[in-house]
Amino acid sequence: MSAPDVSIVIPVYNEEGILREAVTELLDALRPGLTYEVIIAENGSKDRTAELAAHIASERPDVRTFSLGEANYGKALRRGILEARGTWVICEEIDLCDVDFHHRALELLRHADADMVVGSKAMKGASDERPMFRRAATRVINTMLWAALDFRGTDTHGLKAFHRETLLPVVEACVIDRDLFSSELVIRAGRTGLHVIEIPIRLHEKRPPAINLVKRVPNVLRGIAKMTYVIRFGGKP
Repeated sequence: MSAPDVSIVIPVYNEEGILREAVTELLDALRPGLTYEVIIAENGSKDRTAELAAHIASERPDVRTFSLGEANYGKALRRGILEARGTWVICEEIDLCDVDFHHRALELLRHADADMVVGSKAMKGASDERPMFRRAATRVINTMLWAALDFRGTDTHGLKAFHRETLLPVVEACVIDRDLFSSELVIRAGRTGLHVIEIPIRLHEKRPPAINLVKRVPNVLRGIAKMTYVIRFGGKP
């Protein structure tokens, strides 16, 4: 089987309620003219998500899946990127599946000399329809990244697209998993001198977050400290 043009990597955790509908809608909405694969990166689900993902993959030749065996968003996303076969990779969220972002990002990657395109829910022109406390959390994390690592963008977590071969060394250099793998990937790409472009997105989630935000706080704080030590001071992970 020949490699697709685009690999769409989607980490999933306890998503049996929306998985089939979301994947089906995504595949039906993809723009013709390019070939695609969807990689469902299941990580530690306690419901039937892994079983359902395997069933969808058995029905659709353009869908692949793996199960990580632990609840670890960043580790699942990293493995999905490493296993992707496409020229371009899009990192998606199962409750978004924003095909408009795909189209705009691929245009920039193909025709505007961009290496990575980040879908920002915090920049001017974006529309973030999440609850107020979640919008505030995004800004707090960004402020911490600005202070610790001189990050000057507006978002790191969520939708992103990039040329796989260009970003592969950056992916392999990342040492943080869980919630902050995406942040490290974006920050390292920028610090490496790659051309990173942000574009505004409209964010309207299909369901509440699968993991409570408050429970993420300790891991996020530890992750930022570790990332700062490794990137800014050259420490060992």
